[in-house]
Amino acid sequence: MQMIDPYWTVIPVMLVHYYATHPLANYDCWRSKIVIFLTWVWSIRLTHNYFRREKWQWGAREDWRFTEMSEQYGKHWWWISFFAVYVSQQMFLIGLSLPLYVVHFVNKPLSILDFMAIAVCLSGIVIAYFADTQLHDFMSRNNKLKELGKPVVSVLDSGLWYYSRHPNYFGETLWWWGLVVFAWSLGHGWTFIGAFVNTLCLGYVTRLVEERMLKQESRAKAFKLYQKTTSVWIPWFKSFPSEVKDKKNA
Repeated sequence: MQMIDPYWTVIPVMLVHYYATHPLANYDCWRSKIVIFLTWVWSIRLTHNYFRREKWQWGAREDWRFTEMSEQYGKHWWWISFFAVYVSQQMFLIGLSLPLYVVHFVNKPLSILDFMAIAVCLSGIVIAYFADTQLHDFMSRNNKLKELGKPVVSVLDSGLWYYSRHPNYFGETLWWWGLVVFAWSLGHGWTFIGAFVNTLCLGYVTRLVEERMLKQESRAKAFKLYQKTTSVWIPWFKSFPSEVKDKKNA
């Protein structure tokens, strides 16, 4: 399971180059160059975040979700994981990469929608980068506080995380929907299916992450308040529940 994350960062890059060099490919050169460049930028960002999170080690730690699933299914996990993780990942990547295919098999000049797609893709990459960096810095500070025997901060509630409980997921989702806009500009909006399913899956992962946070006694109270006041995905202004307002006015 340790290899799934880095695998995700590599395959879209390989696919976009495969499509671009296919003998039957027929595309606008500028759109192709833009999409290839953006895919590389996205991949480098995600790869950098993976290795930074893992302290620059390759496959040293297993994702906690897979660990819990392996404990849940026990001796049957070896074959369940084949379908639940590996096969599903292939389907996800094929679905998400459909816009990369369309870009290289439909030849139309650039339009205003292409520039909208560039803006959405870049916004997603930038938001995800800063969100992941802020999370990494937060975790690093807490680890140092633990080493010093000092109390840690329960919830990250600054930077992008002040406006969204999962800005990293929001940024990653924006990236994939930005690719859909490229395909939409070429008359193939049906390729949204991959980004749509991925969004649903990230929504499910969001619920798992929040349930895990609420199970930690030291963080549950602070995180419940965070849930009440902060948008789930889309960055937005704080909404303060009545009990918080009453405390402020007291």
